[in-house]
Amino acid sequence: MLGIFSYAAILHWLADPGRVTLLLLVVAQCFTVGLSLFSRVPVRRDWTPFAYICSMGATFYFLAVQLRPGVQIVPEAVGAAFQVAGICWQIFAKASLRRSFGILPANRGVVSTGAYRFVRHPMYLGYFIEDVSFLLSNFGIQNLLVFGIQFALQACRIAREERLLSNDALYRAYTSKVRYRVLPGLY
Repeated sequence: MLGIFSYAAILHWLADPGRVTLLLLVVAQCFTVGLSLFSRVPVRRDWTPFAYICSMGATFYFLAVQLRPGVQIVPEAVGAAFQVAGICWQIFAKASLRRSFGILPANRGVVSTGAYRFVRHPMYLGYFIEDVSFLLSNFGIQNLLVFGIQFALQACRIAREERLLSNDALYRAYTSKVRYRVLPGLY
């Protein structure tokens, strides 16, 4: 699915090489899906249908993104710059997490260093920055709906992950030190 999506996005980019945000979307998705192949086996994982649907939907949402040009609320260069910032933050978060990265909510050990000193789910912050940046450069009703649903699925995914991790005393201690889940000062 990722290959088909990447191929379609690159075709759209070749038709309009100024749309750098398309390439950045492909890079970010390839990085995320690729890393999931090397994750550590978890101590405990949430295999409930709800967690599975939320995780898969929040991971593979990009398949529903409209690749044709939409309304540019911000110039392509501005969207691309913020996408790069979001991708860099994701890389920092994933490097902080190392092999504890995965798609389903799981306990692969508590990480509290690197990007995890600032918020409890820094990868989702990077996804949010990258996705909003893409949306602002490629706005359309379909993309608005896709990203809105994706953000809701991510919130459910976070809730399931925190529910699973709350059984771990190290995680409970971590949450008392790092108050916010994704957006400092808000959530």
